Amino acid sequence: MITGPARAGEASWAEFGRQLRSRRRAAGLTQLQLGLRVGYHHSVVSKLEAGLREPPIGLVRRLDSVLETGGELAAVIAAPRDVPHGPGRFLADPGLFSPLPGADNTEGHGALDPRHWPDRLPAEGLACPLHGTAGCAVPDRSELPALPELLGASSALVAGSAPPCGADAEPDLLHGLTAVLACLIRETFQQPPDDHRVAVVEGLLRALARWADAVNATGRLPYGQLRLAAQYAQVAGRLRMDRGQSAVAMAWFGHGLRWADAVQDAPARATLLSDTCTLVRLDGDTHSTLAYAVGVGEVDTGRRWMTTLSGLYQARGHAMAGNAVECRRHIALARRKFARLDRRDLLEAPWLAGAEGEMRMDSAIGGALRDLAVATGDRSTARRAVSATARSCASVPPEMRTTRLLLTLRLADSWACAGDPAAAAALAGEVLADALRARESMVSAELRGLHSRLAGQWRDVPEVRAYRERLLDAGG
Repeated sequence: MITGPARAGEASWAEFGRQLRSRRRAAGLTQLQLGLRVGYHHSVVSKLEAGLREPPIGLVRRLDSVLETGGELAAVIAAPRDVPHGPGRFLADPGLFSPLPGADNTEGHGALDPRHWPDRLPAEGLACPLHGTAGCAVPDRSELPALPELLGASSALVAGSAPPCGADAEPDLLHGLTAVLACLIRETFQQPPDDHRVAVVEGLLRALARWADAVNATGRLPYGQLRLAAQYAQVAGRLRMDRGQSAVAMAWFGHGLRWADAVQDAPARATLLSDTCTLVRLDGDTHSTLAYAVGVGEVDTGRRWMTTLSGLYQARGHAMAGNAVECRRHIALARRKFARLDRRDLLEAPWLAGAEGEMRMDSAIGGALRDLAVATGDRSTARRAVSATARSCASVPPEMRTTRLLLTLRLADSWACAGDPAAAAALAGEVLADALRARESMVSAELRGLHSRLAGQWRDVPEVRAYRERLLDAGG
């Protein structure tokens, strides 16, 4: 006789089957048509709907995508069915929710710019934590509390007091908090991250974690809360990384990965691994860079945007190691995957669409080729880095000021690696004051690399001497 966990697992299969059948019929698809779309025989779909087999997680993700459920099928499989709803029992390890970095503080941050407030989700690459890329409307900004009051809004919901934003309080608050994060991301494009913005993101994130913990304690999987918390953790970690605070950044990335895994959120896991890969690369750890780069592609090999990023990150890792063959091979693989991105890819990774996507590709390729030129001393590779970085720099949107600064420094460094220190000094001189004021770790890393090249064999070139004098006068 089957008992215990096995029987509980079969119960979740049956619930999954009921949900799958309902979603398929709502989409107007036969079992044969759905099977063709996800790459499985229709008999597999039939067995899944009958609850006769365990759904493979890769297939679950494809079904969620094709049926546009926003991850609801994955949530069915992720949620245990045998956990009592009494007090003190949890659907997930309570260690998911603490200890957390940061503090509960949103004071000092002005009102969000209404021009940045989105009408619908996804926005700034953030999907709805409940419904994915379905195109959810968000509440009007005037309908939400002020930022400091949002910290207590989730607690009010859990405690059963008056809803903070309408009758359907939980979805509205999740939609509104996603829109707030989109606004904060847009602000970061226009100006460097400051203490107040970091505090706001981390304060709201800590409130989200408490909300998720409280929902979890009632016996209900906090699916939307954990998905949104993973998105907030990625931004919080990125802000800390930009400020050179790598330990706190790694802590946030780690929490985000655990939250994303708890609800099987593949896009969040891939973006968190991508930023972790950048963090260890900035620390000069080649082996960890390659390990995380491979991990990005392994999240879901069917999502081309993930394998594109994986190829780019692997190219940079191999460049750091001076492996020209592998660097160029992964650049070529990334380009092929990028050329084949489909609608789902661009919904989940809109920053890879159109001109912005081309800019980001050229930026990453230029960075890899520059790193390879530094490691090998090959000037022909450096000239290819100049071409890729110049294309990227020319197409940076005006609002992405920090990106333009970083790419200008990288272009100058590529010219130095290519044997033209005068061009390098001229380019860097145009942005020297901004670069010295910048607090972003990646800008600082580019500036250090450029200065090490110019201070080496090119220190006696007149243009370089003049640049170094300006640098000393500026206190750099």
